[in-house]
Amino acid sequence: QVQLVESGGGLVQPGGSLRLSCAASGIMFSRYDMAWYRQAPGKQRELVAAISSGGTTNYTDSVKGRFTISRDNTKNTVYLQMNSLKAEDTAVYYCYAAGRTWLRGNFWGQGTQVTVSS
Repeated sequence: QVQLVESGGGLVQPGGSLRLSCAASGIMFSRYDMAWYRQAPGKQRELVAAISSGGTTNYTDSVKGRFTISRDNTKNTVYLQMNSLKAEDTAVYYCYAAGRTWLRGNFWGQGTQVTVSS
């Protein structure tokens, strides 16, 4: 059974920080590309940050310099460190695992709410 279990979401003030975690099980974690997506009400789900199996990272322009994605293959966990949070960062954040092959498949986490408000 594949599971992506997220934690760390919640309510934070503008300018504050939050660290999201996604613990994966049931997959060969080190072989998967990992990513964080987010979806705000009435908006399309968008890619926020991604990290390849080799450790290469990419970010959407709106979070560059503020967010950092990382992974710990010994813990089968991917993280999203979010600093200098803005109201427009408010969204449901989803963890995603991309196997990049038909046999490995792709998987989504359940989503965790991040609310930035004073």
